[in-house]
Amino acid sequence: MTSTAAGRETISVFFPAYNDWGTIASMIVLSFRVLEELGVVGEVVIVNDASPDHTGEIVGELARHYPRLRMVTHPANRGYGGALRSGFGAARGDWVFYTDGDAQYDVRELKLLWERRHGADIVNGYKIRRSDPWYRAVVGRLYHHFVRSLFRLPVRDVDCDFRLLRREVFDRIRLTEDSGLICTELMAKVALARLRIVEVPVHHYHRMHGKSQFFNARRVLRVLVNMIGLWWRLFVRREPIGPPAPGDRGRADAAGEAGDAGIPG
Repeated sequence: MTSTAAGRETISVFFPAYNDWGTIASMIVLSFRVLEELGVVGEVVIVNDASPDHTGEIVGELARHYPRLRMVTHPANRGYGGALRSGFGAARGDWVFYTDGDAQYDVRELKLLWERRHGADIVNGYKIRRSDPWYRAVVGRLYHHFVRSLFRLPVRDVDCDFRLLRREVFDRIRLTEDSGLICTELMAKVALARLRIVEVPVHHYHRMHGKSQFFNARRVLRVLVNMIGLWWRLFVRREPIGPPAPGDRGRADAAGEAGDAGIPG
């Protein structure tokens, strides 16, 4: 994979978006400001997961001012995992950063991850303090400890969606989940592939707009059932964690078809 002509590393920033029209514009503007401050050639990609609000219109308007802003649009909702897979596949940079479009994380803290990337395959954020209602914080903590023990994960916070990854990671692992379980699948396969993980503390803020698409009893129960299935496939059946052999579908199922590095201007 080739970087820019000057040999500098490039980065793709992407956000999965669903009912995030109230925050997505600020996330985009701040992302380009961060890339400029870092002196990094990059792009911003929005994965519009069939959002019924004004997300598409807002991104379309901003794209007139930011040539390196792109939008991937799903005609039907594919779920959080499906949105992440599309984002990873659409990314053209040497590095891929993602966080949610609801602004519960401060995209300016990407700088902290970027500074720690040397010698790492993935720089994983972990929440300094979870800014959610008490019941979500309690259930989230229990969920984290359960998942960490079940999958033997060497990370403090499996569900902190504030991550920076080398694009080559997807030469080693293949993602298949369409639900929020994709975060567990990602970190479990990263650990099984013995990829290098660096952890960085980041802030987590109250949701200012919209509401969680994940946190309800029925969906959590479904994720737990699917989680046991994922554990069975990885640790009992020992299914391959990587992409198909050359000549098959390659990385397409892991994250869609990725573009070339270099990020045209």
